[in-house]
Amino acid sequence: MPVPTPEQEAAVEAFQAGGHLVLQAGAGTGKTTTLSLLAAATPRRGRYIAFNKSIATDASGKFPGNVACRTAHSLAYGAVGRLYSARMNAPRIAGWKTGMALGVNMTVRIGGRNVSNKALSYTVLRTVTRFCQSADRTISHHHVPRLRGIEAEETHAQLVDIVLPYAQKAWADLQHPEEGVVRFDHDHYLKIWALSEPRIAADFLLLDEAQDTNPVVEQVFNAQRDHAQLVMVGDSAQAIYGWRGARDVMTGFDGTQLSLSRSFRFGPALAAEANRWLSIVDAPIRLDGTPTIDTQVGIGTVPAPQAILCRSNVGAMVEVMRLLEAGRRVSLVGGGSALSALAGAAQDLKSGKRTTHPELILFDSWGELQEYAEYDPAGRDLLPLVELIDEHGADIILDAVARLSDEQRADVAVSTAHKAKGREWDSVRIADDFTGPEDKDEEDENGDPIAGDIDDAEARLAYVAVTRARHHIDIGGLSWINHHPAGDPDRALPRQRAAQPTGWDTLGAAPVK
Repeated sequence: MPVPTPEQEAAVEAFQAGGHLVLQAGAGTGKTTTLSLLAAATPRRGRYIAFNKSIATDASGKFPGNVACRTAHSLAYGAVGRLYSARMNAPRIAGWKTGMALGVNMTVRIGGRNVSNKALSYTVLRTVTRFCQSADRTISHHHVPRLRGIEAEETHAQLVDIVLPYAQKAWADLQHPEEGVVRFDHDHYLKIWALSEPRIAADFLLLDEAQDTNPVVEQVFNAQRDHAQLVMVGDSAQAIYGWRGARDVMTGFDGTQLSLSRSFRFGPALAAEANRWLSIVDAPIRLDGTPTIDTQVGIGTVPAPQAILCRSNVGAMVEVMRLLEAGRRVSLVGGGSALSALAGAAQDLKSGKRTTHPELILFDSWGELQEYAEYDPAGRDLLPLVELIDEHGADIILDAVARLSDEQRADVAVSTAHKAKGREWDSVRIADDFTGPEDKDEEDENGDPIAGDIDDAEARLAYVAVTRARHHIDIGGLSWINHHPAGDPDRALPRQRAAQPTGWDTLGAAPVK
């Protein structure tokens, strides 16, 4: 075990005092090492609750024997999920067939669009998933997701009225352990477990990546407060999964608030860059870099980075195609399935067929999608996809995905910032699809446009992106921050670049807001 820093020693002392504890741990600050120090400081029995299975497996080799490392899903499966194993092993079937079995066999007209039984079936099943991720005890109207093309309140209310009864019927179907028409999955048994108000047998609980905790897990964790010491660890500034139900549960947690600010990943120059973004999101910590690590921050200074980080799937595809054309071996972090699905959906629409892709399911033709992306504010983030398909064709994109290499054999890794979370590379370039906010329709005393406000979710994503590098980073697409008052309040500002639409994050994902 390395020599603890003063902040780590303070965390151990607070833990030994017995109170509930929150550790704000910035990028690269050794949170797993710190939690291991806490566990080693007591003979009591504890549980470490990890964000996913790979993290739990890795942590098992780092914690002392008094701590069991599991995921929340693993705990739920041991308690109730195993009772539904027969249903979980059932063959996969298309969502529309599940909908038909529930009685969803009609097409309805909402807001000038035909909403097919396939679209309704998708929405029913997605409603159940959103309920399972929540802390609510019953399915309600706010669990029904908005669909592209009928986002307005009036049309969404019509969708809710149709979908809600079928979603409630689907949830009732999922209560039967032996058989049912809805395929049983991991979110379902997690919710059933949470609704049972479980008691986790442990003297203390360590919740990792707490900033990305779903409300259902938060509810279970907080319910252990009377019999177990609770420790949350994470980084509020890295809360970037709000679009899938996660929320930062750390800031308002009732417990001693401490921080880990010394990053062992990078040097002072990159810590200063990260702190600009931490200031923008009003994070509770600021980072100190390790003085012995030489990390260089620049623009256009990393011609051959190990990784290129993009804001969106489309931005990642643009980088992949450019690199393949240059003869480079390229990997795509997380694989190319999301891009293949989007390209396949585009092929369907261009050939006159409707698609079952959840992002594009309500569009009758490629022309209708082009018009929506070009002129509807809600669809502006789809415009890069449309332009990419129009310029290169869906076949070229599918071919590019087929030519991807695995990361061990690749010259360069391309990733969205979301999928890069938790990763690090020696050298990183930030792609050009990170763009600054649009200017306001106002001018300052010199007649220059006033820069627009930076979206909080965009700033968090930028913080994650810039903190993935160890030794070299080309801030590239984020260099606009050098001319924005939030990046340097004392500078006069030139005109800003055009904005990247916000609201829908990476293509194929749900809304951020």
